[in-house]
Amino acid sequence: MAKDFFAGKAAVYEQDQRRVDNVNNIASAIIERVKLDKRMHLMDFGSGTGLLLEGVAPHAGKITAVDVSKAMNEQLEAKRGRLGCELEMLELDLTTADLDRQFDGIISSMTMHHVQDIAAMFGKFHKLVKPGGFIAISDLDTEDGSFHTEDTGVHHHGFDRAKFLDAARSAGFKDVVVTTASIMHKPQGAFPVFLLTGYR
Repeated sequence: MAKDFFAGKAAVYEQDQRRVDNVNNIASAIIERVKLDKRMHLMDFGSGTGLLLEGVAPHAGKITAVDVSKAMNEQLEAKRGRLGCELEMLELDLTTADLDRQFDGIISSMTMHHVQDIAAMFGKFHKLVKPGGFIAISDLDTEDGSFHTEDTGVHHHGFDRAKFLDAARSAGFKDVVVTTASIMHKPQGAFPVFLLTGYR
């Protein structure tokens, strides 16, 4: 089983108000950029404690939360009764596992920098999204490596927006746009966070 990099911090993950504010900004950007409705079944890739899906839940019918961290999933499970939509939880590593189904959209916050092969992940997203469905993927702009002060399985120190956009287009997504969703303020600096949206 892969190492759970968040085992020791899941319980206190949401005590960092800057982190909570950042994801709330991302959720607001998704709601603003993508037309959501209560008939939709979405997937949250790298759902963690559920910060992102909490914000999006009132605008969707069902969200399937996908995360490899048992500790993070336990935090999300505790929220099940107060979410604004139906919740399904899958504890798996989507970089290696396959899902034989499709979703109306895929949302994700601050997870792609933990994924080694970005092109392959976008390819998998394309298969998982229904024709006409969307992706709304948020992550860090390129940074100097100081964003993470401890090892959480990071493969990328943020992303160049143009290259990230090209990866989504190469996977087959159309109408791909990247905008600034938030700025994460940390003692070591301010880190811009972007949102990429596109459609199959």
